[in-house]
Amino acid sequence: MSKRNKHKCFFLQLICFILTNILYLPHTKKASYCFNLKLIIMRKQGFYRKYNFPDADLYAMVVDRLKYAQRDMNSFKEFGMSMTKLKGIQSRALQFYNLPNDDELVGNQMVVTEKKYDKANLLKSAIRAVMTRVAMKYGQRSGRYRAYGTAKMSDMSDAQLLFCGRRVARVGRKQLNLLAETGLNEDALMRVQTAANAFEKSMNIQQDKVAERDIAVEKRVILGNKLYDDLIQLSDIGKSIWDNKNKTYYEQYAIYESNNEQKKNRKLITD
Repeated sequence: MSKRNKHKCFFLQLICFILTNILYLPHTKKASYCFNLKLIIMRKQGFYRKYNFPDADLYAMVVDRLKYAQRDMNSFKEFGMSMTKLKGIQSRALQFYNLPNDDELVGNQMVVTEKKYDKANLLKSAIRAVMTRVAMKYGQRSGRYRAYGTAKMSDMSDAQLLFCGRRVARVGRKQLNLLAETGLNEDALMRVQTAANAFEKSMNIQQDKVAERDIAVEKRVILGNKLYDDLIQLSDIGKSIWDNKNKTYYEQYAIYESNNEQKKNRKLITD
């Protein structure tokens, strides 16, 4: 299969994933599916981490190697590594350190999501207040009741609920004179419309936070990978300098994917 056909196949699979898993999901599950989909796209585009340890460990390892490199600056210059280059790596490390981590971004996203759920419940409550009056007059199986489109409201997606709220306000105004005896008035319909507008605003805020998280994750991955490349370069130069000269200094530049691997290597050296 050619590279072009592979890309076509991937995007066809992507479309199928969207149609089967996202469009008809209730709003309580849609956000997690959308974020997983974005991660798939990011991996396809090459946005993946080159390292398997936490970001905090990457930062700490780079800081340590920079300290050792400054100590061994004279030897590092023989490999074309100047103090200016070390300061550049130090600047990237500090920038990486100051980026918000995913826990912080998820927390912010959860806050606005909870607020969106609150706005959704207010909208549903306002809709029910109208529909109770419609049912009093026509019954729940009548055509006039069905015209409001509120069936299975608890299973509606965010977009469906928003459209439902606007439909209830619109249809309610058309039947306002017929339903006056049930206590339905313009104030009740305005409550629905106001709740719908507030809900739409909360939806937009949540989507902004989702987008901010996506951008931050991508930025952290790209910068982390660059910092990891810096780490590898510092490590390779340091090991070349101290290979078969000083085991302690050589060990300081070594990189281990896990603490267990590091402990095993130290045991071999001491033995």
